[in-house]
Amino acid sequence: QVQLVESGGGLVQAGGSLRLSCTASGRTFARYNMGWFRQAPGKERIFVAAINWSSGDAYYADSVKGRFTISGANAQNTVYLQMNSLKFEDTAVYYCAAAQYAPAIHFPHSVRGYDYWGQGTQVTVSP
Repeated sequence: QVQLVESGGGLVQAGGSLRLSCTASGRTFARYNMGWFRQAPGKERIFVAAINWSSGDAYYADSVKGRFTISGANAQNTVYLQMNSLKFEDTAVYYCAAAQYAPAIHFPHSVRGYDYWGQGTQVTVSP
């Protein structure tokens, strides 16, 4: 079994920063491509950022480009999301996701491109 252990959420004022972290645990031996999604109340879960370890390519939603940075240690199946210049609109539950067997055609933007999901961590940005 594979579990994603997630942390770093919290309450921050607009313009502030947070750093989320997520690590795949359990019987994991492969290097997983990983991503971040978020879901605001009453909204669909949407793509935020992802990283392809083999190529080094990072992907970002237009709404966070230039403000958020995804990084990590692929050998440890760990991913981080550095969030700067936070806006009220960034308020959501943030989910870490890992891709192992999911069809590559769905990576990175679709939830169908990922096999494992974290429990979610709340990020609240006060205006």
